[in-house]
Amino acid sequence: MKVKISRGERIFHVVNYIILTIVALICLYPMWFVAMASFSDSSQLIAHSGFLLKPLGFNLQAYLKVFENPMILKGYANTLFILVVGVALDLVMTALAAYFFSRKGVMFKKPLMLFVLFTMFFSGGMIPFYLNLKDMHLINSRWGLIIPFMISTYNMIILRTSFESIPDSLTEAARIDGAGHITILFKIILPLSKAIMAVMVLYYGVSIWNAWFWASAILRDRELYPLQVILREILISNDLQAMNGGAGADAEAIAQSIKYATIMVATVPILFVYPFLQKYFTKGVMIGAVKE
Repeated sequence: MKVKISRGERIFHVVNYIILTIVALICLYPMWFVAMASFSDSSQLIAHSGFLLKPLGFNLQAYLKVFENPMILKGYANTLFILVVGVALDLVMTALAAYFFSRKGVMFKKPLMLFVLFTMFFSGGMIPFYLNLKDMHLINSRWGLIIPFMISTYNMIILRTSFESIPDSLTEAARIDGAGHITILFKIILPLSKAIMAVMVLYYGVSIWNAWFWASAILRDRELYPLQVILREILISNDLQAMNGGAGADAEAIAQSIKYATIMVATVPILFVYPFLQKYFTKGVMIGAVKE
């Protein structure tokens, strides 16, 4: 059945689409500018001002310089290690905590949940946190970027709400058949929670990929730096001497292109994750956010 739309509704939809299109272009243009600048000729780019809609003299020199820098490859390796190991441990620990708080009849469940919620709003501060890392011998170690951040309270609450939506009859039947809590969690609960787990992978993955503060605070050995710390050095500290291999105006021009190319190298990989998880995102968030 075709629904008749009034003239006022048509005008509203048109205006709404126009506004959303403008907002989308405003959000996408900075990324487009960086991409086009990274493929542009250095001398033409430094002389250009205003909008940039296409490469100025297509050139891959900046990308060649980026991948010639050994710190970029080491940063990728460190980031991938932290990402893969961190996301795996984050998912396991968050799932264990969410399963515990989703079960009925747990002793002191409400006081414990309030204790966990308290950490969302109050913390000991950066200095006590750093001292704890020092006492646990996690300073100047990649594990210092993994172990202290294994559970996000916000993500755990979303996952707990999702687990609570699974019918109790399934877990009760498993208990009758002799299944323990670990078996119920990994063979019943998690297979039925693929959508919300995909959302957790996205949340934790993006958080780890973009993290730089604690890496710059606790890592002393540059060989352990993740990619984002190296990117910060290049963009803020102008640490390009080892990459442009020159001096003067030409080196400055190449340095500008290298900055844009480095941003693309550090950003594009995580963008490719979204298409694979997009179909789960809305469904997973709704499952974990609404309790019926």
